[in-house]
Amino acid sequence: MRDEPQVSRYFADPAILPLAPWLADEVAPADFPSTTLRFRNDRAAASVGLDHLSDAQWVQHFARFAALPDNLPVPLALRYHGHQFRHYNPDIGDGRGFLFAQMRDGATEGRGGRLLDLGTKGSGRTPWSRDGDGRLTLKGAVREILATEMLQALGVNTSKTFSVIETGEELWRGDEPSPTRSAVLVRLSHGHIRIGTFQRLAALEDCEHMEALVNYCLTQFPGPTPPVDAPGRDEPAAILLHQVVERLAELAASWMVAGFVHGVLNTDNMNISGESFDYGPWRWLPRWDASFTAAYFDHSGLYAFGRQPEALFWNCGQLAVSLRLLAESAPLVAALDRFAPLYEAAMARRFSERLGIKPVGVDQAKLLVGAAEKQMRETGMGPDAFFFTHRGGRHADTAGEFGDMLSRLSPVEGALDHPIWAETAPPSMLIDEVEAIWSAIDTKDDWQALTEKIGAIRKLGTALCGPTG
Repeated sequence: MRDEPQVSRYFADPAILPLAPWLADEVAPADFPSTTLRFRNDRAAASVGLDHLSDAQWVQHFARFAALPDNLPVPLALRYHGHQFRHYNPDIGDGRGFLFAQMRDGATEGRGGRLLDLGTKGSGRTPWSRDGDGRLTLKGAVREILATEMLQALGVNTSKTFSVIETGEELWRGDEPSPTRSAVLVRLSHGHIRIGTFQRLAALEDCEHMEALVNYCLTQFPGPTPPVDAPGRDEPAAILLHQVVERLAELAASWMVAGFVHGVLNTDNMNISGESFDYGPWRWLPRWDASFTAAYFDHSGLYAFGRQPEALFWNCGQLAVSLRLLAESAPLVAALDRFAPLYEAAMARRFSERLGIKPVGVDQAKLLVGAAEKQMRETGMGPDAFFFTHRGGRHADTAGEFGDMLSRLSPVEGALDHPIWAETAPPSMLIDEVEAIWSAIDTKDDWQALTEKIGAIRKLGTALCGPTG
C-alpha cells in the first residue's frame, strides 16, 4: 500500500558508497545538445527537500547531472545479471541509466525516513550499454509519466517520475516512427537493488559480497520478521527472502486489481523493495482478459496479464536460488511457500478497497473476484469502468452472481463522498488515450492534454486513497 509522503528537508545519504567498488561502475552522463524542462514532479520533490530548486537549478542537476550537495560525487551504473524471458543473461547492467543520488524522505532534525534513490533513464552510454545508444525517446518518457501517475493513484507501490527534460537529439528506433525526439528521465525510487543483483553475485560465487548486500538490504529496506514457526527465521538470507516474497505478492495483487500489465517481468526488472518500476510496453486492460499481453515481442504470452502472479513467484524462486550461497534450502522454501496465501490475502483486501466495500474474508473474496471477472467477461466492461460503476456497492441490482453478492456487502464510510463518483466515467489509461496525448505533443508540441490527464489521475488518487505524493 501507499506510503504517504511528508514534506521534508533535503537529507543526503549516499549509503551505497561502501558497496560501490564491487556493485557499480562510475560513469559520466551524456552531454546533451539542449535541455528543455518538460515535467517536474514537485509533489515528489517536496518529500526529499528538492522542491525549492529553480528551473535552471533543476536542469543543472537532472539533465547536466551536477552532483547534489553531500551526495554521490559521480553517477554509478549498477551491475547485475538477470533472466530475460526465462533465459539467463550475465551480460547486462545499467545500460542507459545510473544511480544519481540517495536521500531520505520525511527527514526532520536528527531523523531520516526511508532511503530513496534518484535514478535515470536515457542519460547516456555505460559499460553495460552493449549496442544501445543509452538514450530514451521523449515518447517513452511521456509514457512513463502516465504509467507512474496512474499506478500511484490506484495505490500501487511504484516509482515516481521525478523529472523529464527534452534533450534535442534525433533518435532512430525500430518500433516507432523515426527520427523521434529524445529525453532524459529521472525517477524517484525506494532503491534499485534487483533480484538480478543477487544473481550476479551468486554466479560469481561471491559469498562475502552477497552477505554485505543482504545486510545492506535488511538495513535500508527494513521489513517484518518471518513468522514465529518459520525455519531459520533468524538467518539474514531467510529474513530477506521472506520480506521480498511478502512485497512481491502484494505487488502482484496490486497490478491485478489495477488491471495493469507491466509487460517485461524479467528478474533484472524486479526491485527487492517490492516497488514497481522500469516501464516499457505496459498497458491497462481494455477488458478483462487473462491472456492479454503488453509487449509485442512476448509471443508466448509469458508475461500476460493473468500470468503476472506466477511470474513474480518464479522470480522469487530465482532469488532463493541465489541465496543458497548463504542459506540451506529449507528456510528458503518455507519463505516461498508463503507467496500464494499472501497473494490471496492481498487480492481480498485490495479488491474490497477499490470497490469501496467493507473487507471480506479470503474465501469470500475469491468468490467475489471470480464473479466480477465473469461479469466483466460477459459484459465487455473494462476494470476501470467496472469498479467505478459498482463503487460503494451501487448498482447492486446488476443481474447475475456478482450483483447478488454485491447486494449483501456493505460500503465503507465515505465510499462515494468525493465528487468524482458523480461523474459519468472514471479516468482511464487505455492505449488510444496515451497515443492521443503523445500525438498532440509530437505534432503540435501541445502539452495541455498531458497536464489535464495528470490532473484527472491525481483527483482519482485523492478519491480512492486520500492525498498522494
